Amino acid sequence: MEKVKSGFARQHILDTAQKIIGDKGFSAVGLNELLKAADVPKGSFYHYFSSKEAFGEALLENYFRSYLTEMQKIFNGDALESRNLFRYLDRWVDNQTAPVDATKCLAVKLGAEVADLSEPMRQKLLQGTAQIIECLNAALARGQKQGSMKLDETPEQLAAQLYALWLGASVMAKITHTTEPFEQALLMTRRAVGNEEKLQRHT
Repeated sequence: MEKVKSGFARQHILDTAQKIIGDKGFSAVGLNELLKAADVPKGSFYHYFSSKEAFGEALLENYFRSYLTEMQKIFNGDALESRNLFRYLDRWVDNQTAPVDATKCLAVKLGAEVADLSEPMRQKLLQGTAQIIECLNAALARGQKQGSMKLDETPEQLAAQLYALWLGASVMAKITHTTEPFEQALLMTRRAVGNEEKLQRHT
């Protein structure tokens, strides 16, 4: 593998690590494995990250930044917010069931693992998930205003509940090796936003 130019080394390390850690978890991946996969020397790693924990913080920051960019693209579309919401959830299911590790949600993969191991990483998870919930909150509020959603709760309350629901569904899907938890989560989401039409995938 051709050596990575120094100007791109930091991002390359993060991108490579996301693929591996998305599959194995944070604690199970050693520094040597990361360095070998990224094809960079140990000195390059410590030039950008003071420790593995600091690297974990940067990994989560990088992940949530990319995730939120893609999420905002979906909700900034011209479609009704109800349609945008289910397009986003369809993408969630696709990412959780895809065979490619790079697409996996690090909030799901690392949430339980690192929250008790690293307070700085827990804080990054807290900040990132709070931003996702706020994006959902804004979308639900727009949907309620335009009439495409009928909410029995405030957008803020429902956004937090839906995110927790989908995190739980992702964990159960891993345990059961089925998509049934996602199907149940979709049904509950439709009821919560006043959209109980026949389930269908949005493209």
